Amino acid sequence: MIDLHIADGVAEVVLNNPKAMNAVDEAALAALASAYREAADAGVRALLLRGEGRGFCAGRNIAGLDPRDDDAYDYLANKVTPVLRQMAAFEAPTFAAVHGACLGVGLGLAIATDIVYVSEDAKIGSPFANLGATLDSGGHALFVERLGAHRAMDLIVTGELMSGAEAVQAGLFSRAVPADELLDFTRARAERAASGATLAFLKSKQLVQQIRDERVGLWESVEAENKAQGELCSSEDYFEGFAAFQDKRRPEFKGK
Repeated sequence: MIDLHIADGVAEVVLNNPKAMNAVDEAALAALASAYREAADAGVRALLLRGEGRGFCAGRNIAGLDPRDDDAYDYLANKVTPVLRQMAAFEAPTFAAVHGACLGVGLGLAIATDIVYVSEDAKIGSPFANLGATLDSGGHALFVERLGAHRAMDLIVTGELMSGAEAVQAGLFSRAVPADELLDFTRARAERAASGATLAFLKSKQLVQQIRDERVGLWESVEAENKAQGELCSSEDYFEGFAAFQDKRRPEFKGK
């Protein structure tokens, strides 16, 4: 259900349950967490998350679920959220190639990823209006921050979905590309990141998350940048980057 491939410093994690549009249950979430741990232990310098089949992830797998026996809080708080936190803390740049449905927990998987590329015809939003449930997995924070309160409520109450192109135009994700180019496009950028200055990328990842999660102001962020740059200036890649610039050649970073 969750496949992991590692090559040339890049981990590719695949949601592989296409018959269910890669909807996830507790077992899939545990397998996803295991794949991220294995990728981290392998020391990869970039990670790509994608879905097999017609969609990225349609959310929670509720086939056969009796809502009378369901503990939604336990599932979200103790099964989903820890995995999202683990994904967001991954010690390398992470990429998601999102096509087709990206809903519910699937949207959360994208939110927990550093860089998200979507197919132009992807379907993104909150389909819960017909379930008597609410948007979860970080969807409210993403929609309100990027779209504003009115548009967020519009999507939630109507259940209308945005295309990938619309979502990128609205600032939800990084770039929209034609569906048949999405995977190659994302792989190329993950491979490029894997040969880059990993420590510098991680410093920026921390700074971005600090601004997003702690709402730090300009000068506090500037001071954090100053400290990050000071810490990087003793790294091997910092020395290599300057040497390559001065020698007018491409740098050969080691991620150290």
